[in-house]
Amino acid sequence: MSRSAHPAGPRHADVLPEGHYTAPPADLNELDPRVWSRTVARDADGAATVAGIPVTRLAEEYGTPAYFLDQDDFRARCRAWHEAFGGGADVFYAGKAFLSRAIVRWLHEEGLNLDVCSGGELATALDAGMPAERIALHGNNKSDAEIERAVGEGVGRIVLDSFQEIVRVAHVAERLGKRQRVQIRVTVGVEAHTHEFIATAHEDQKFGIALAGGQAAEAVRRVLKLNSLELAGIHSHIGSQIFDMAGFEVSARRVVQLLAEVRDEHGVELPEIDLGGGLGIAYTSEDDPREPHEIAAALGAIVTRECGSAGLSVPRISVEPGRAIVGPTAFTLYEVGTVKELDGLRTYVSVDGGMSDNIRTALYDAEYTVALVSRTSTAPPMLSRVVGKHCESGDIVVRDAFLPADLAPGDLIAVPATGAYCRSMASNYNHALRPPVVAVKDGEARVIVRRETEEDLLRLDVG
Repeated sequence: MSRSAHPAGPRHADVLPEGHYTAPPADLNELDPRVWSRTVARDADGAATVAGIPVTRLAEEYGTPAYFLDQDDFRARCRAWHEAFGGGADVFYAGKAFLSRAIVRWLHEEGLNLDVCSGGELATALDAGMPAERIALHGNNKSDAEIERAVGEGVGRIVLDSFQEIVRVAHVAERLGKRQRVQIRVTVGVEAHTHEFIATAHEDQKFGIALAGGQAAEAVRRVLKLNSLELAGIHSHIGSQIFDMAGFEVSARRVVQLLAEVRDEHGVELPEIDLGGGLGIAYTSEDDPREPHEIAAALGAIVTRECGSAGLSVPRISVEPGRAIVGPTAFTLYEVGTVKELDGLRTYVSVDGGMSDNIRTALYDAEYTVALVSRTSTAPPMLSRVVGKHCESGDIVVRDAFLPADLAPGDLIAVPATGAYCRSMASNYNHALRPPVVAVKDGEARVIVRRETEEDLLRLDVG
């Protein structure tokens, strides 16, 4: 939502603070398909449904807070990305967005590869049956144990992030008698139009090896000299939640320039480039993300044009969507507790979750929308802030939104587009128990990540 003045009309309209909001929607009961998963609707009683199941029933069976993931929507998005890039490119799902064994199995069945960035993600991928050759290992500070397991299992690529890592991976591969396929992650100096915490291609940050000053070219020289490493290509990732393709165009141009320099110096044409992920999704009705086929066409055209200018064969392209696949497929369901009106400001709506199940708003001012989903309402809109139950003033789930003025304790509200980075970044702050992830499909629901219990929490406390 944009920062804008709010027209007179709804409650508190006489004195309104600056915030993340626009005018209230014409119908508070409408569930905008741009931000909700594809099977979400309302039933005859006014309750929201997903895959035909009323959220009231889901709350009774699985409790709140809980994440509900639309399985058909997830798999449809996997297919859309796979089909958009066809046989000439590779789609790696970015597991950091959300990963579970069920997710890995669906990815495998839909023909996607998997990008992991920790030993835990790698263990999950392997345990769920993802072939090692379809896994890529990322990370700016991989441990020796992570490198050893990745090389030993035969992962398809390791993305090298530093000069020290070149030596460490080469040493492990030599000791294990392997020739490990690698890519070099370069920072291309592109300033993505996103929050500073999720922009990753400018020079002043922890990821990659800079093009500036010839560092990336030197990394290529070092890798090519090592018999235990096979340099497959160059990797670039410019950030997250990006809608503008201009940054990808600049990134692709600079990566191709490096490929041309490698050819001219070493007589080698590297066969792959990975342009990363980071494509944005609709968190609010004002967001306008591109479809996978549009992204594929745009990236393909950019790389083909730049390679033509440089006299290079077009390399195989890889992309790494994570949020763009799983983000829109899930919502978080909460029960309303305290409703506290601050006269002339806004109404604070407290729910039974908060920053322990969605840290993104507190961490980098992420924007979400929210809806009353256990019933419909004809009450006027009230400017609301949805907050959690944690002992932090920054414990905010939705900073500014409009909810019906008759909202009351016991109502169910839901925040859509929480499939990415919510469960994967969830915490036990204040000893909260992390919520379950429940997959819904064709009128049936099943837990794929169970709710934590007090026994889980206390089992780790060995004092």
